[in-house]
Amino acid sequence: MIHIGEYNTLTILREKEPGLFLSDEEDNEVLLPNRYVPKEFKIWDRLEVFVYLDNEERLVAVTDKPYIKRGEFAVLRCNEVSEHGAFLDWGMVKELFCPFKEQAFKMKKGGWYLVYCYLDEKTGRLVASSKTNKFLSNKELTVEQFEEVDLIVSHPSEIGMNVIVNKKHLGLIFNDNIFQDLSIGDQLKGIVKKIRKDNKLDIALGQVGYRNIEPNAEAILRELEDNNGFVNLTDKSSPEAIKEVFQMSKKNFKKAIGSLYKQRLIAIKEDGIYLN
Repeated sequence: MIHIGEYNTLTILREKEPGLFLSDEEDNEVLLPNRYVPKEFKIWDRLEVFVYLDNEERLVAVTDKPYIKRGEFAVLRCNEVSEHGAFLDWGMVKELFCPFKEQAFKMKKGGWYLVYCYLDEKTGRLVASSKTNKFLSNKELTVEQFEEVDLIVSHPSEIGMNVIVNKKHLGLIFNDNIFQDLSIGDQLKGIVKKIRKDNKLDIALGQVGYRNIEPNAEAILRELEDNNGFVNLTDKSSPEAIKEVFQMSKKNFKKAIGSLYKQRLIAIKEDGIYLN
């Protein structure tokens, strides 16, 4: 099957006046116009091409590399706005259309917008939408606490910055966890800091060293998370008290909170440990 909006590796069947005809394993064919035909080729060679509908709504293969593919997010520039919607530059001859109904805010010529590319089942065309949240779901999470994840900065809120997590879920970086300038569309690494009961994801940026947290330190973090960010134990507490709460020796406890303190994940005060 030839997949619209994606890269396809297809076989050269024959050469005709308009270009090369390519085929998949199911004998579906598509034209590679002359402007994209390589200087050297042989029949039965295999080519990687991108497939979409051209300006005349015909299925066509090209060797151009788009800025976005079907099922992806990207920040694109609006080249023009018509009575039907906006036309975005995605690196192809035919611009990517974003109808008004798919615009979170009305697009303007020259503006840059974070969009999702999908296939409109009614028309068979690739379409963009800046209403990115509707393509994300936290109903069934595919991530775990303290897991490293890929992030795309989505949009700001009063309490932080919304991010797209692994291109599947919606997460939030709270304002007090933002230590660098973030712009919509930025791609960076992060850590799942906490998973709330409603599957909301609290995200920390990659510079927080969760990946290096040893099991004892992770156990302390979990206890803090479960107790509103406070545990009334310190390095001066008795070994018995520490063992009762954490099932670890005082030596291992001191080593773990020392590691967390250096990473600025906790604050150690006279009355106990506080989660930063």
